[in-house]
Amino acid sequence: MGTFYVVRRSERGFTLIEMMIVVAIIAILVAILVPNFMRARAQAQTAACEANLKEIATALELYQADHQAYPDVTTLTNVTNAETNLGPYLRQTPIDPVAPNGNYQYETTGYDTGNATYEIVCPGSHDPATLTAIGGTTGKVHITYSSANGFAAQ
Repeated sequence: MGTFYVVRRSERGFTLIEMMIVVAIIAILVAILVPNFMRARAQAQTAACEANLKEIATALELYQADHQAYPDVTTLTNVTNAETNLGPYLRQTPIDPVAPNGNYQYETTGYDTGNATYEIVCPGSHDPATLTAIGGTTGKVHITYSSANGFAAQ
């Protein structure tokens, strides 16, 4: 004959209400955490861009130390490790995490004078909330580095 199982009240599964409460709690946690992760990612991209700008500035300073003048570049020029001026001072071409296909650009002013300056421009459009420390607002989403003024949002 057949075997019958007796289901005791203490051995039954979760109710639909209990499952819905668990799903609701998980949804609330996701809603809280996802924006924080997105903000952290944007801040990391901005920090990486600033580090790349410092690396290019170091290459310009090394060039100046070797040649007693900055490169003669009066229009914005792409920064690559194949570029004749800065190439020897860069291990690899800096890549902006926001705009991986764009190139950092630089230009010099008064390259052979005692008042020479340079400016380096980041190609990507960054989250303005991550640029508040350097003057970022809604309309300013690009990062520049100037030998005269340091970091600025543009």
